[in-house]
Amino acid sequence: MIGAGPVGQTAALLLARWGLSVLVLDRAHGRSREGSKSICQQRDVLDIWSSVGAGRVAEEGLTWTTARTYYRGRELFSWSFEHQGPLPPFVNISQARTERILDEAIAAQPLIEVRWDHEVTAITQDAAGVTVHCGERELRAPYAVACAGAGARAVRESLGVSFDGETFADQFLICDIRADLPGWEHERRFHFDPDWNPGRQVLIHPCPEGTFRIDWQIPPGAVPSDAEVGEMIRRIIGERDHELLWRTTYRFHSRLASRMRVGRVLLAGDCAHLMAPFGARGLNSGVPDAENAAWKVAFVANGWAPEELLETYHDERHAAARENLEVTGTTMRFLAPRDERERARRRAVLDGGVREEIDSARFAEPYWYVDSPLTTPEPSRPFAGRPPKGTVPPPAPGVALADVPLPGGGRLREFCRAGILVLLGDMCNLSLFAQVLGKVTTAPLAVRELAALDRSGGLAKTLGAEPGDAWIIRPDAHIAAIIPQAGPERVAAAVSRALRLSHERA
Repeated sequence: MIGAGPVGQTAALLLARWGLSVLVLDRAHGRSREGSKSICQQRDVLDIWSSVGAGRVAEEGLTWTTARTYYRGRELFSWSFEHQGPLPPFVNISQARTERILDEAIAAQPLIEVRWDHEVTAITQDAAGVTVHCGERELRAPYAVACAGAGARAVRESLGVSFDGETFADQFLICDIRADLPGWEHERRFHFDPDWNPGRQVLIHPCPEGTFRIDWQIPPGAVPSDAEVGEMIRRIIGERDHELLWRTTYRFHSRLASRMRVGRVLLAGDCAHLMAPFGARGLNSGVPDAENAAWKVAFVANGWAPEELLETYHDERHAAARENLEVTGTTMRFLAPRDERERARRRAVLDGGVREEIDSARFAEPYWYVDSPLTTPEPSRPFAGRPPKGTVPPPAPGVALADVPLPGGGRLREFCRAGILVLLGDMCNLSLFAQVLGKVTTAPLAVRELAALDRSGGLAKTLGAEPGDAWIIRPDAHIAAIIPQAGPERVAAAVSRALRLSHERA
């Protein structure tokens, strides 16, 4: 594992969960304790972290419940929501705190070793494995997952991977503050063109323990002094006492690696893609990269699936990155117009005040593998495209399985993490299916009746499952197939497809 940030930490924990020994390398001298960095983690990421013993991220994080949008000091609209489901829809928590929680999970895992002061300068590989070069030091491994961040230029170049894209001219200033702001602790506030930042915007997020994250868009090349930053903060919060905890400036990038799999090496997170953070699609896409990579590496390394399964990592996660870049690119063109035509459009939209037309970023969502080579299409369960913001599509092949609490305790997705899960309706012969599927693969595979998970029938109703259905669920909780009036051979073929097994083996 190259990189000990949250993506690398997650991948290491997931690989160890599959029983593989993991060596994590990082060029830093040790863990940084400062800065909020990536603060907003969505439900699917919290679910992944919960599966590796880092459920405290969800417990400690703060979920705001009201979003307010302002234009030139006037509130245009607000919306609120209530928590539903076994996990919050998202939490705000500093990346530094998230990393410490993940570090604690790693410390409890004997299969993981972390080595700091190991900057990877090149990667070479052959038919037997990967050689990671750290200056004059060389380390061997069967596979490598590169999560070393945007600065991992040597890694990408040694693999022949380009990193094309663009960098936005405008800068952004981030400040973490601690202050007593009654009424703000559960509100996200987005200001377009306030008089204290004309022509640009400011975003204020509440975080745990009375802290707030403020993001300003500032002119290119601006370097505010400490005194100027203090005045900028006071223009937002008034003359209240506050403590400045951390500040930084940065520019947004929109870049994508030409390949996310090169032989035995997989690229994940910022090492593979960079996008503007509005909508929180950076770390919230990097962690699913890690999960996708981990189960596929584990299945290949353990001999449960052929090497061809690794190529589907590129197929699926490269498509996910392209979608995220399209969404964030559209948002950035609204937030930071590049020419007078785009500026005029933004003014017209904001003057109109129509909520649906104002783009302050669509929250991160799981990517749905509808077109994946691992997904078995089902005409009676078509994917209708992205639903309205804040809603989820009905279950369909490729879509992430809904996470619902089970009457006997636990969550539905917790049953998905141990391998391939086959859920059967009442009309399916459990023993016959188990017998046939046992001949398909040596991979961990469980065959369960939906009624055994919830005898009330509520789960089947929630999923829209019919008595003759068979549902094949991948280890990352995505639906690989829904087969109506299922027979064992059709289900065996869908399982084989989900693992890239040959038809003859099935």
